[in-house]
Amino acid sequence: MRLWIPAEFPFMRILKTTQTYYPHLSKGGPPVKVRAIAGALVSRGHEVTVLTADLGEPAGTFDVGNWKRERNTWGWESRHDGVEAIYLSTLTNYRATTVNPRIASFCARRLRDYGVVHVYGLYDLIGSVVAWFSRRQGIPYVLEPLGMFGPKVRSQQKKRLYGQLVGDALFAGAAVVVATSEAERRELIEGGINAEKIVLRRNGLDLSEFQALPARGAFRAKHRLGEKELLILFLGRLSFIKGLDLLLQAFARIDSEARLVIAGPDDEDGCVPKIRGLIDELQLGERVILTGPMYDGEKLQAFVDTDVFVLPSRYESFGNAAAESVACGTPVLVTDRCGIAPLVEARAGLVVACEIEGLSEGMKRLLGDRSLLARLQEGCAGLARNLSWDEPIGLMETLYSSIIARDGVLGSVAATAGNARL
Repeated sequence: MRLWIPAEFPFMRILKTTQTYYPHLSKGGPPVKVRAIAGALVSRGHEVTVLTADLGEPAGTFDVGNWKRERNTWGWESRHDGVEAIYLSTLTNYRATTVNPRIASFCARRLRDYGVVHVYGLYDLIGSVVAWFSRRQGIPYVLEPLGMFGPKVRSQQKKRLYGQLVGDALFAGAAVVVATSEAERRELIEGGINAEKIVLRRNGLDLSEFQALPARGAFRAKHRLGEKELLILFLGRLSFIKGLDLLLQAFARIDSEARLVIAGPDDEDGCVPKIRGLIDELQLGERVILTGPMYDGEKLQAFVDTDVFVLPSRYESFGNAAAESVACGTPVLVTDRCGIAPLVEARAGLVVACEIEGLSEGMKRLLGDRSLLARLQEGCAGLARNLSWDEPIGLMETLYSSIIARDGVLGSVAATAGNARL
């Protein structure tokens, strides 16, 4: 059966749940992704509420001067770009998972206002509780695991137990499960998720952020790097799953004149002490720069001043940072465990095995072959134009409308959409 597309999209009220949201940008990609999709749906005439946790005063963020919030029944609320965001009061938390007692009151009083719910992530109580209430109130929901399906690096036993107690029901009750890459789709199917329920939808970029890039040189000047020094950049959460230990060992094998910048917030999983120890052990102290988190203009300055961006992840459902690098015209080196790999390969970068040797040889090849690097730089512009949010958001709008209009009979619809390619 073909995907049902209405002649004109009806007005929809959509609830999105996410553990972390703007302005808590140090928490990784979800705050950026959810905000982009929500804002675009509002611009198309729909009403969107984002339900998230109050994580306290934002730290390591930018553009918070215009972030106004007011008290409400459940905690705080704010409104940016027409999106209503509700920050539930937090009683306590374990790592990124929070306990928010007022969520039951919200679901009792507000949940029936929405035609569809979109749950982002797996290992948080906000999405799980809202999904539980949705199943009991007959409100369809979309589940987007954000690459969290299947235990990866840490707390594997706890995640398996969580899956048995909560995750299985969360997947079973979803009208649709969204995968952001073919790799994530395969992982879901291999893990027992019905292929007919999975829709493939890539992530996107707000290309307006990359229209006026900063002039080259500011980042290098700040960190006292020469104009001709070869520069490699990693930008993302400093976490074991990002493969930074592999990157450092691979970097130790390449030209001693190259410099490596590692930028991002500490994921507090023990990775930062590990990589600091490796820097000392491999005697890389003068060649590696740890900058901490970078956002907005500072992040763009780093991208444009970099020769090669490296994403050495052991697993990455998509790889937004690599997409941002491409949008800045900087070629990328990604592992074959990154969902974005098929998009960038041979067009804007190289794809290598997730191992020390593969990363080392990839960096050597890119830094040592100026003609290859120039060709990939040219390819970045063409690929970037295809990475906007327009297509993914159009798919989500169609999907939400289909779910609302045909709740309960979406299996073949999801199968049709799931056969789409990035």
